[in-house]
Amino acid sequence: MKILAISDIESKYFYDYYTHGKLSEFDLIISCGDLSPSYLEFLVTMARCPLLYVHGNHDELYDTRPPEGCICIDDQIYVHNGVRILGLGGSHRYRDGKYMFSEGQMRRRIHRLCFALLHHKGIDILVTHAPARHINDFDSASHCGFECFNKLIERCHPRYFIHGHIHKNYGVKIPQRTQLGGTTVINAFEYCVIEI
Repeated sequence: MKILAISDIESKYFYDYYTHGKLSEFDLIISCGDLSPSYLEFLVTMARCPLLYVHGNHDELYDTRPPEGCICIDDQIYVHNGVRILGLGGSHRYRDGKYMFSEGQMRRRIHRLCFALLHHKGIDILVTHAPARHINDFDSASHCGFECFNKLIERCHPRYFIHGHIHKNYGVKIPQRTQLGGTTVINAFEYCVIEI
């Protein structure tokens, strides 16, 4: 399965400079948030494969104008061709906002998924907007990762942890791929291609 993971900024390669068939190689598109509904709609139309998304901290527009043809996987496990994908959107709370959460709030969201995790016997891919603590994150309130994501990864051992929120232009040493035990951590800023 070939997956296109996207987040935070619209890729000119897939949008402004799109050519027919450029997205046909993908079996699935996963958005980690903070992208316009029209961009997601364009991709899902041209790719002709499912597009899954979680909310970014700036995605309150989706409440009144959700991206048509796309599937929100926030707070649920979605299974695509046998691949179990869990979505947890939003970032650390640094101001008022619907998709901003304290550590305790995010931990409770995960706790509510315990039965689903048992039912599906774990997950293969964890999709979030924010990073995990001390993995591609910063100490600032707006870009701090969630410790409960670390615990979820340790407990479920997903093959991939895909997040957004950490823009590559925030620093020269921000990696796109990192390894955490048996889990490959991917910062989907702009886009990243994953083959599983």
